[in-house]
Parts: sequence; C-alpha cells; structure tokens
Amino acid sequence: MGLLLAKLAQVLESFQMGGQPARVLMLGLDAAGKTTILYKVKLNENVCTIPTIGFNVETVTPVKGVSFTVWDVGGQEKIRALWRHYYTNTQGLLFIVDSSDVARMAEASKELFDIIESPEMARVPVVVVANKQDMPGALATTEVADRLKLKNVRDRKWYVQGACAINGEGIYEAMQELAKLVKEFNAH
Repeated sequence: MGLLLAKLAQVLESFQMGGQPARVLMLGLDAAGKTTILYKVKLNENVCTIPTIGFNVETVTPVKGVSFTVWDVGGQEKIRALWRHYYTNTQGLLFIVDSSDVARMAEASKELFDIIESPEMARVPVVVVANKQDMPGALATTEVADRLKLKNVRDRKWYVQGACAINGEGIYEAMQELAKLVKEFNAH
C-alpha cells in the first residue's frame, strides 16, 4: 500500500492549481462506493461507512504541496436534487458507479446527464469509476460506458476506469486520469 500512496502523491501534484487545491466533485447513486473511495485516498484504509446524508468534504494532501478538495455528496434519490448546489467552480467530476448493479445503470446514466447538462458543469471533465469490479456480474468498463451512453458526450473529455475501492485497485489510475483532464481543463 505504500506504493499506492507514493503513486497517488505523484499524480495528485497535478491537482495543485496555482497553490489552490483543485475542486473535485464526487457523485453517483447511493451505495456506489463514493465515501469508501474518498477515505481510501485520504487515509489509505477501509472505513466502515453508512449512507451519506449530506456530504463529506476532504482536502487530501498525501505529501506537502499536493492537494485537492473532494466533495462527496450523498446519492440517495431525495438528496440528488441538491447536487446542483455543489457545481459552481468544479474542475473535475468523479462519477462513481457500482458496476455490479446492472439494474441501475439507466438511472445512473440519467443522473450523469442531468449533471453534465447543467451550465455550471460546462466542459468539466468526467472520470467514471466503475467500482466493485471484484463483485460477481460486474460489467466491464466498455459495457459501463455503453450503458451510461458516454458516446453521446462530445462537449468534454471523459474516461472510464474499473476499480475496487476495498483493495484500492484502479483508484490510482482514475486519479491519474482525472489529474490529466483537470490540468487540460484549467489550461483552456
């Protein structure tokens, strides 16, 4: 796990924008694994989570001079209407899906499009984390992209990364891709 932290530290240097942490919004349906991912990155350990009512916000600074702020907002249906209040000044979107929850992919797609079609989220890059790849029946990343209808997204850069929040697999790669996309977004 020390290697994971070292790699994350390397990647997260890209999130430091002019001395300010980059603002990253983490959204997705309830039980997708958002909070588990947040605290895996923050603490490099698995924490026992309960459904998020409201939000968690963490500035993650794995090494001196490297930081980004992650807003992890609850995904229950009643809370989703509040997501729009977090859009302002967002530089990157981590959209977390449970890749083994095939029945809710259409719902996840609808919510993702509601987010990215908001004027405050114009051009904001998206990294979809296809979490729970270790679960039986988990969809491959290409199938997640198809079911989320990502091929229809042409006004911004997007990427899908398979992951398992419990053991950390794929989280580094998702952060690396988001760092690259946020850097490009801020350059324009």
